[in-house]
Amino acid sequence: MRGRGRRLAKDHRDIYQQFKIIFEDEGLDRIDERLQILATFLGTENHLTASELTGILKEQGISVPEEFVAENLKLFAQYGFAQEKHFADQVTQYEHHHLGKHHDHLICVRCGSILEFYNPSIEALQAETARRMGFHDLQHRMEIYGLCSNCLRKRKDVIPLIMASPGEQVRIVGFRGHRGMERRLTSMGLKRGGEVEVIKSSGPGPLIVASGETRIALGAMMAKHIMVTTITQDKK
Repeated sequence: MRGRGRRLAKDHRDIYQQFKIIFEDEGLDRIDERLQILATFLGTENHLTASELTGILKEQGISVPEEFVAENLKLFAQYGFAQEKHFADQVTQYEHHHLGKHHDHLICVRCGSILEFYNPSIEALQAETARRMGFHDLQHRMEIYGLCSNCLRKRKDVIPLIMASPGEQVRIVGFRGHRGMERRLTSMGLKRGGEVEVIKSSGPGPLIVASGETRIALGAMMAKHIMVTTITQDKK
């Protein structure tokens, strides 16, 4: 590590010393490389996967296998210096474990970006709810899935159903293709002006939507022919 690494080492001297002792007590080798990984990890406030951290290390001229980076991230989490985050449909990510601090997350289902937030009113309401129910809250987390502002700006008001994200409420505004396709979809309960919730829109198998209490399975080709707008956009 050059200048940046030395500055990080100075800023986190106590953590490095603690981990040096841990590495030695565990009988681990490659201690200098492990401390370089720790320095780089502590040098960013982002949520990182092992692959992303490996890429950052490579940019700094530190070439180590991704498997070795993943091993150390798990070690950091094991000793309470990092937290593993398992967000829906995403690779495991790691963030700093700041003692005494808590935050929640907004996760974009389109681009995967993660925004941290802290709302004292929400925290107070959760604590009050736990007390009212006679429950002693030790820890909790809130994850809100949706679309970030960048993805909303890029997306058109009217899109094919197949481009909608799980959890979205959408309104059917039209159909592409021949009349026979529209008649078939209408017979399934998918009519112009009808509102549906997207249950599943990616991965193997059909796209699943819910119309009222009824779940409807659609092939990718059919889903491409259904044009929708999100309920929130429609109300603007």
